[in-house]
Amino acid sequence: MNTTMVAVMLATSIVIGLIGLIAFLWGLKNGQFDDEKKMMQGVLFDSEEDLRHIANQKTKDDK
Repeated sequence: MNTTMVAVMLATSIVIGLIGLIAFLWGLKNGQFDDEKKMMQGVLFDSEEDLRHIANQKTKDDK
Protein backbone atom coordinates (compact mmCIF):
# COMPACT_ATOMS: atom_id res chain seq x y z
CA MET A 1 0.00 0.00 0.00
CA ASN A 2 1.27 3.39 -0.83
CA THR A 3 0.85 6.47 1.34
CA THR A 4 -1.74 8.05 -0.96
CA MET A 5 -4.10 5.13 -0.54
CA VAL A 6 -3.65 5.17 3.24
CA ALA A 7 -4.39 8.91 3.30
CA VAL A 8 -7.54 8.45 1.22
CA MET A 9 -8.74 5.60 3.44
CA LEU A 10 -8.04 7.63 6.58
CA ALA A 11 -9.84 10.69 5.23
CA THR A 12 -12.82 8.60 4.16
CA SER A 13 -13.01 6.96 7.58
CA ILE A 14 -12.94 10.32 9.33
CA VAL A 15 -15.68 11.72 7.06
CA ILE A 16 -17.91 8.67 7.61
CA GLY A 17 -17.30 8.88 11.37
CA LEU A 18 -18.22 12.57 11.39
CA ILE A 19 -21.40 11.88 9.45
CA GLY A 20 -22.34 9.21 12.00
CA LEU A 21 -21.59 11.55 14.90
CA ILE A 22 -23.65 14.34 13.35
CA ALA A 23 -26.56 11.94 12.75
CA PHE A 24 -26.38 10.74 16.36
CA LEU A 25 -26.29 14.28 17.76
CA TRP A 26 -29.19 15.26 15.48
CA GLY A 27 -31.17 12.31 16.86
CA LEU A 28 -30.45 13.36 20.42
CA LYS A 29 -31.48 16.95 19.71
CA ASN A 30 -34.75 15.90 18.06
CA GLY A 31 -35.77 13.49 20.83
CA GLN A 32 -35.29 10.21 18.97
CA PHE A 33 -34.04 8.47 22.12
CA ASP A 34 -36.43 9.98 24.71
CA ASP A 35 -38.84 7.04 25.09
CA GLU A 36 -36.65 4.56 26.95
CA LYS A 37 -39.60 2.59 28.39
CA LYS A 38 -41.52 1.99 25.15
CA MET A 39 -39.80 -1.23 24.12
CA MET A 40 -39.60 -2.60 27.65
CA GLN A 41 -43.39 -2.39 28.12
CA GLY A 42 -43.82 -5.25 25.64
CA VAL A 43 -41.56 -7.45 27.73
CA LEU A 44 -43.42 -6.76 30.96
CA PHE A 45 -46.90 -7.64 29.69
CA ASP A 46 -47.68 -11.01 28.14
CA SER A 47 -51.09 -10.75 26.50
CA GLU A 48 -52.45 -8.32 23.93
CA GLU A 49 -55.14 -7.24 26.39
CA ASP A 50 -52.47 -6.24 28.91
CA LEU A 51 -50.67 -4.24 26.22
CA ARG A 52 -53.90 -2.48 25.20
CA HIS A 53 -54.61 -1.67 28.83
CA ILE A 54 -51.20 -0.08 29.39
CA ALA A 55 -51.48 1.85 26.09
CA ASN A 56 -54.88 3.23 27.13
CA GLN A 57 -53.49 4.11 30.53
CA LYS A 58 -50.59 6.00 28.94
CA THR A 59 -52.91 8.06 26.72
CA LYS A 60 -55.02 9.00 29.76
CA ASP A 61 -51.89 10.05 31.64
CA ASP A 62 -50.74 12.19 28.69
CA LYS A 63 -53.96 14.24 28.67
